[in-house]
Amino acid sequence: MTIEELKPYLTPGRRIHLIGVGGVSMFPLAEVLRGQGVLITGSDVRESANVRHLEEEGVTVFLDHYPENVNGADAVIRTAAVHDDNPEIASARAQGIPVFERAQAWGAIMMDYKHALCISGTHGKTTVTSMATHIAMAANIDPTVMIGGNLPLLGKGYRVGQGDTIILESCEYCNSFLSFRPTIAVILDIEADHLDFFKDLADVEHSFQIFASLVPEDGVVIANADDRNTMDTLENLDKPMMTFGLGSYADVYCDNLTYNRGVGEFDLMQGGSFVVHITLSVPGLHNVKNALAAAASALAMGITPTAIAAGLRSFHGAERRFEYKGEYHGAKIYDDYAHHPGELHMLLETAKTLGYDRVICAFQPHTYSRTKALFPEFVEELSNADITILTDIYAAREVNTLGVSSKDLASAIPHGEYYPTFDGVEARLKELARPGDLILTVGAGELYQVAERLAAAGKAEQDAAEE
Repeated sequence: MTIEELKPYLTPGRRIHLIGVGGVSMFPLAEVLRGQGVLITGSDVRESANVRHLEEEGVTVFLDHYPENVNGADAVIRTAAVHDDNPEIASARAQGIPVFERAQAWGAIMMDYKHALCISGTHGKTTVTSMATHIAMAANIDPTVMIGGNLPLLGKGYRVGQGDTIILESCEYCNSFLSFRPTIAVILDIEADHLDFFKDLADVEHSFQIFASLVPEDGVVIANADDRNTMDTLENLDKPMMTFGLGSYADVYCDNLTYNRGVGEFDLMQGGSFVVHITLSVPGLHNVKNALAAAASALAMGITPTAIAAGLRSFHGAERRFEYKGEYHGAKIYDDYAHHPGELHMLLETAKTLGYDRVICAFQPHTYSRTKALFPEFVEELSNADITILTDIYAAREVNTLGVSSKDLASAIPHGEYYPTFDGVEARLKELARPGDLILTVGAGELYQVAERLAAAGKAEQDAAEE
């Protein structure tokens, strides 16, 4: 089934059934469709805050998957995690009810917007999507937004707006973003990742080539001039393109870059002309690059320089992106979602500029396939911390058939230590923590819980001392 075939179903009065409706991507989709007058039902395997919210709004949500859940639906939308053997999918097909993918639904929705800003890349998607959202809100253009993490400005990871702009984080995994219909396609960087799906770097680059080709003739591809893989991928692109980068070789770039305790400020330039002075509120060179990408996107949409500067200055980070959690025994605790060597490089390089005595990195690798394929790169980047603590690999969707382990990583890293449980990691961090330390809990799994427990313990000790 195609996006064009789905489009007629996304109209007021039609009934759409969403499988997995409480999920991080399906719940915002339900909210957007409801805002357009579509009648929604849904199903999920468990009760959750999202499910309860929908039920309070009058949406029928079935707990667990039964064939009769789809009865009366005009169409069904599912996530990639819902397979053909799901009883609701089998029932829909038996009844002749068309079944579509979640990404196809977002692509169909985009077709109604003047500006469909889709932000892609191996790293930085959530941050740049969040920065772009801050800019759009500062410009009062009332955007619809879908982010892969929570943004404090919104109090959640999505927003249903009434303006002519939609901003979406756009992931390449399983080629999901190829169902999107961007008018502005941002490519931040391209590296070999998700190698449980892609064959190799060339396969990843091919996917991004197709993504860029989806932009219409009156749209634009915004590309990172400092990323060789991105520029090579787009070398023969026959679409309008705007580049961003750190120097005047790019269309949009920074000049007079300075830092105050690791946080950058610079003059935003376009085509040799001054646009506006930018002062950021998040540290690191990588966030200067992220800000340039968001600014280039805003310029492509005709947003004013004043709104660009105000939006970027107001951005203090997204959830799990160098997120401050608290302190323990004088050590500052931050949590970050980095789970690829390129992301670890940016995180630890930034950490070293912040003036701490020691950087202690607790890391939970994400998936066996990524750990195996990029093992030398993980060793190289994790060696940049003063002390690196490894816990077991977060399996996600995988089974360990590759014989790789976190213990192997710890053995290869100078000052590397391995603890199989979160309790062990927490106990070791408590032993190590002292004033002047930066403690990082890092990874896309559940290690953030250690940061939260450590910060809570620190607060409890401080409260007791003040009584």
